[in-house]
Amino acid sequence: MTGEAAILAQARTDAEGILLSASDVLSALQRDCGGEVPGRIAIPALAELEAKAREFGLKLGRTMRASNGREAISAWLDIIPDAEGGCLISATSWQVSPLPPEDQAMVSAHRAEIDRALAEVTARLDAQQCLLTVEGNGADLTEVLEAMRAGIGQPWTDFVSIEGASHRQPMHWRLLDGAMLRLAGSDRQWRASLIPVEVPGADPAGFELHLTADVPLPPPLAVPAAGTIVLPNNGQGLVGRDIAPVLRQPIARIIANAETIRTRMAGPLAEEYSQYAADIAAAGQHLLALVEDLADLEVVESDDFNTAPDRIDLADVARRASGILAVRAQERGIAIDAPKQGEHLPAIAEFRRVLQVLLNLVGNAIRYAPDNSQIWIRLEDAGTRARLIVADQGPGLSEEQQAKVFEKFERLGRSGEDGGSGLGLYISRRLARAMGGELTVESAPGQGARFILEVPADLLALAPTTARPDEPAQAADE
Repeated sequence: MTGEAAILAQARTDAEGILLSASDVLSALQRDCGGEVPGRIAIPALAELEAKAREFGLKLGRTMRASNGREAISAWLDIIPDAEGGCLISATSWQVSPLPPEDQAMVSAHRAEIDRALAEVTARLDAQQCLLTVEGNGADLTEVLEAMRAGIGQPWTDFVSIEGASHRQPMHWRLLDGAMLRLAGSDRQWRASLIPVEVPGADPAGFELHLTADVPLPPPLAVPAAGTIVLPNNGQGLVGRDIAPVLRQPIARIIANAETIRTRMAGPLAEEYSQYAADIAAAGQHLLALVEDLADLEVVESDDFNTAPDRIDLADVARRASGILAVRAQERGIAIDAPKQGEHLPAIAEFRRVLQVLLNLVGNAIRYAPDNSQIWIRLEDAGTRARLIVADQGPGLSEEQQAKVFEKFERLGRSGEDGGSGLGLYISRRLARAMGGELTVESAPGQGARFILEVPADLLALAPTTARPDEPAQAADE
């Protein structure tokens, strides 16, 4: 192809792959991609081709596909190794076309993933932006987290100072998304991210709230007092107290940076490199979930672990969990049939822990049930016990699998990220028992499975209890 074709642009590299010179369009593309001339090759596709030609000492003729952030570029390149170990690069065709318009929904989803990864405070809100649950870590967050946990049911804005606003009650969520905040006890500046739990044709059923600091908080250095003998910490709480807080920040940064690369927010990138970044982000999310599960494991296995029982309505908890997970279910065409408005089942338990268990059970059902199937959440009044049943149309469990499903690290033969950590159901059962209840399973192969959460009933409550027929249910957290 190079015999008679006119050369449109040329470039030269050295033995280290440094771009020594470049003319016209190649030089402009190098700078658009964030590089300089001379400097390291910043055009991903060109860097890959040039490295192959140098490594094997062979002339290459290939089509390069790249982007300058505004246009898509397709060019034919001849790359010829020279006697000094570098390469001579010649472009003999150069075609430019407009980039397709960005999918705004996809861009929003990518930004949401970055916010989830970087957030140091994460909360679930109802449709009125009132707190359902809150989690966080950071030495300067103790005051605000304690206040928020004590104020479950109140608007989240009661616990922060919004820069440039004097409202105590929540404004419209779109006005709060991206707002800069101050938190009591923290000298850092914070940014709020509100991710709505969408319901087609209706207002959001709730929100995810993520608070991200402008700078990360460095982990504290433990300096023993003079004369103190420091022994290895192999006791209870090693992960939750010592390891998890140190790991969360760097893992979250890895995920956020990988998402930034994957979505090309930092500049144009070849598709294969974007896929590499997606793999890194997915692995980071899996690792972060494992760290969180191990931290939860230490909490529920500690000798002094207890819950904070209160009067709750299991029907209300079920509806909230269904709303939180509705979007994930809809992505696979799965319908969640939750208790209807007007149904009630009073119980004595800790709201946050019951919601945690139910999110685990329904989340597992969504993960393992067939596409376009259905999940049921049912209530039963069992006298001194209040029962909540999660059921689906999954493959079901054999008697041997039912005996193992609540064991620690049991994944029933599943592997990879879909298999989870094998701790979700173990932790959920520990939580149920800590609240004076139980978590069990009923199933048969090919007939789905029913996961049954029991907690003490609120016998003094006057609200009526509505029971509905049972249905087959869900596959296990493996």
